[in-house]
Amino acid sequence: MRRARATLTASCVTHFLHDGFADVVYVLLPVWAGEFRLSFAQVGLLRTAYSGGMASFQVPAGILAERWGERGLLAAGTAVTAFGFLILGLSGGFASLLLFLLLAGLGSGVQHPLSSSIVSKAYENGPRRVALGTYNFSGDLGKVVVPALVALASGAIGWRWAAPAYGAVGLLGALGIFVVLRRLAAGARRDESARAADGGQRGWGIRDRKGFQALSAVHVIDNTTRMAFLTFLPFLLIAKGSTVQAVGLALALVFAGGAVGKFVCGALADRLGVIRTVILTELVTGGGILALLGLPLAPALVLLPVLGVGLNGTSSVLYGTVADLVAPERRSRAYGLFYTLGVGSGAVAPFFYGLVSDLWGVPATLTIIGLLVFTTIPLSQLLKAPLAREAPGHPL
Repeated sequence: MRRARATLTASCVTHFLHDGFADVVYVLLPVWAGEFRLSFAQVGLLRTAYSGGMASFQVPAGILAERWGERGLLAAGTAVTAFGFLILGLSGGFASLLLFLLLAGLGSGVQHPLSSSIVSKAYENGPRRVALGTYNFSGDLGKVVVPALVALASGAIGWRWAAPAYGAVGLLGALGIFVVLRRLAAGARRDESARAADGGQRGWGIRDRKGFQALSAVHVIDNTTRMAFLTFLPFLLIAKGSTVQAVGLALALVFAGGAVGKFVCGALADRLGVIRTVILTELVTGGGILALLGLPLAPALVLLPVLGVGLNGTSSVLYGTVADLVAPERRSRAYGLFYTLGVGSGAVAPFFYGLVSDLWGVPATLTIIGLLVFTTIPLSQLLKAPLAREAPGHPL
């Protein structure tokens, strides 16, 4: 169990680093928009470049890990992401920003499927759902801490130094991740006999296809909502009178609420059931987004942590259910597929909503996003039969 906890800690550090990279982008988008005179569609496309790069490599990473092991791929991907941020300060305009963010996103595609697989294996006969919840929580800590620090550093030394500085931290982290996982013998390359034993297992290893489809549909809408909302929230706050530094604080408030939501929603799912918890969190998310539109800056900041609980809390319930629906030997690629569906759809959302914002403004965009959240409520009802089969007697 000590080795399992150490493996979980290494995976949590990895998640912290990568979610920090991903969400620093939200802080820098308004800065880039002002410096390079970008339209909202271009702003959305920058977010799409990072998320799209991440989404496109998740399934390949999961498949490659079955042969090569998770450890080396995880460290290499982290190094690529860090390098993308190291050279970000050299950007001269929209095209170079797009290219560097795409590179960083491709590297980050390894993190979710491979780290989730490593944690699942470490806790195969232990409290796996709790371990995955802890792993997810660590990502939210990265979302809270890193964007706030980079926002403050950008105000003091400029974004062209602040972003590469975190890239240097990421490079050191990549080396540390490889060394620690190697000492723990975690995420190692599988031997020929183990791969041969999986020969009868084909495809994605999904044991309950309808359950996986329903879970993925809710995940797609949930992730689309989160990425689009966080992309345009800074512009809404700036229109209410916020500074760039205060935007970093505002995002930290959202992610702090999200971190709490990961634990609260995990406990609620055990007590109330998965479906009831999803309904509750999505009501908080949709209602919070719509309420935010009419509030002045100070009350809006007060609302953000509560909104964050719903915005990020749903994912903790969804991630923990994936492992129950797929075969253990295909878990890396199944997680890759699940994350790709969510991140891939979320990658398209900022560009699409950027076009909407150019036409009708950010408030109209956030209204559409808030209303879209409520479609997850009828979709969640499709999980009843699969969950009843997987956990008979457990509250739905």
